[in-house]
Amino acid sequence: MARTARSRRAENTGFVCVHCAAAVPANTDGHYRNHCPVCLWSLHVDDLPGDRASECRAPMQPVGLVEKSGKGWQVVHRCTACGHRQPNRLVREGDGPDDLDVVLRLPWL
Repeated sequence: MARTARSRRAENTGFVCVHCAAAVPANTDGHYRNHCPVCLWSLHVDDLPGDRASECRAPMQPVGLVEKSGKGWQVVHRCTACGHRQPNRLVREGDGPDDLDVVLRLPWL
């Protein structure tokens, strides 16, 4: 089922990081923020990007970087419970951009 623009906006909210407890602001560049800008950890909430359909909900560890045409650098997360891997766009502008020092410590995959 397709999500409406209204429900997508409602899901773009701030949160507290499950890994480092940082207060994470909502993304302001028109995309979802699904990971912490301080430690880059995430939660396994999607089966497919943006669907929020995963029942796993376990923490996802940042394990590396990839570069995708049209999306730029992406951090790859691995679920600590089921092993699912998912690349996610880095947040480079707006409120709380991703910590570049932490990003650059990740290996290229």
